[in-house]
Amino acid sequence: MRMSDRSDRAVQAFSGGLNCAQAVATAFAGDYGMDEAVVRKFACGFGGGLSHTGRTCGAVSGAVLVLGLALGTAVPGDREGKERCYALVREFLRRFGDRHGSVDCTALVGYDLSDPRGLEAARKAGVFSTRCTLYVRDAVEILEDILKDS
Repeated sequence: MRMSDRSDRAVQAFSGGLNCAQAVATAFAGDYGMDEAVVRKFACGFGGGLSHTGRTCGAVSGAVLVLGLALGTAVPGDREGKERCYALVREFLRRFGDRHGSVDCTALVGYDLSDPRGLEAARKAGVFSTRCTLYVRDAVEILEDILKDS
């Protein structure tokens, strides 16, 4: 699948009602033999900067989930495997942060989503359809670059 196809699919999924983490993670589910419904469920709580708390961007969290799925270890005590995955996560965080100035939801969207008034203001301002679609697209593209290079 071409990079733009996957990022377009993630943006469509986000625009269609998935949260940012779900959209990013689901775009890669089939590559790793994962059922999309299962991926959507395990990514659900990561949207809105960890459930509208404004912490780590959900698109970033979705990418971290994919990195673990693609390159993580399931072997207890596999320190080398963990460190390899951790290094790639740090690389993703660096690239996303360099591109957008932060990996934190509040800084990225410009609203405090943990405050119901801030969440409503963000919705009224349309930041989810403007800014967040960009973050979903970029997370997928950065992730594809990292996976291709690994």
